Amino acid sequence: MTDPVPLTDRLALNRHRARALSMADPALFLHEQAADDVQERLDFVNRRFTDAAVVTPFPQVWTPRLADARMVPDDETLDLPVAAHDLVVHGMALHWANDPIGQLIQCRRALRPDGFFLATFLGGETLSDLRTCLAEAEASVTGGLSPRVAPMADLRSAGALLQRAGFSLPVADSTTTTVSYDTPFHLMRDLRAMGETNALAARHKAPARRAVFAEATKLYTDRHCDSDGRVIARFETIVLTGWAPDDSQPKPLRPGSATTRLADALSTDERPLRDDAAPGD
Repeated sequence: MTDPVPLTDRLALNRHRARALSMADPALFLHEQAADDVQERLDFVNRRFTDAAVVTPFPQVWTPRLADARMVPDDETLDLPVAAHDLVVHGMALHWANDPIGQLIQCRRALRPDGFFLATFLGGETLSDLRTCLAEAEASVTGGLSPRVAPMADLRSAGALLQRAGFSLPVADSTTTTVSYDTPFHLMRDLRAMGETNALAARHKAPARRAVFAEATKLYTDRHCDSDGRVIARFETIVLTGWAPDDSQPKPLRPGSATTRLADALSTDERPLRDDAAPGD
C-alpha cells in the first residue's frame, strides 16, 4: 500500500514564507491580527499560564505578545515534549497541515491535564471569490482546471477536529476580515508577501498562462468591487479552543439523571403529545 500524496509541498511552502520575510514590507497583518485576538482571549481565561508554547511559522509576530512562550516551527512532527506545557497555541498554520488532526493530537499530548489549547487559522470562506474567478478563467482559457487554492476547513468540520483529537470543552468560532485593493494584481502581490501563495503538492509546476490571470482579473473586477472601485477580498479566520481532559472539569449529566422538569423551570404547563398529532401541531 502506497503512502497518500500529501496536500502541501512543504519545501515550496517554506520557500514562499522565506520570500515573504525577505521582502521590504511583509504582509503579515493577518498574523498580527490573529496574535492580538489570541492575546485578548487569553486575558479572559481565568488562569495564569507559566509554560506556554506557540506553533508558528512567524515567531517574530508572537514573541512580543507571548514573550515567555517557547516558539515551535509548524513541522509535520511538532517539537513539543509530552505533558510539558499548560498552554499551547497553534498560530495561523493549521490550514497548510498535511495532517490537521495529527497536529491537534500532538498539541493535546503536549499539554498537562487541564492545559489550554487555542488554534487560529484560515477557514474555508477565505478568498472564495478569487477561487471561483480563477477556476472560471482557467476553464474558459484552457478547458481544464489545476489546483490553485488550498482546500480549507469550514467552521463545522474544524470544530469536529477538536473532539476527534480528544479535547474537552471544545469551542469553535470564526471572524471575517474584509480587505480592499486597487486591483486583483495588488491582492495577489499581497498573498506573496504573506507567504500564502500556491504550495499545493498537486499544483502544476509550469507557470500559468498570462491569459488565465488576465481573464480572472477581469471577472474579479467586474464582480467584486466596492463603491470606490477597489476590489474586495475576504479572509475567514477560525479559532478553536479546548482543554486537555482532567477530572476536575465539568461533565455533562447522564441521560435521565435530571431532577427538575423543564416545564417547571419555564413555569409552564406540560402537555403530552397526542399519538395522532402531525408534525407542527
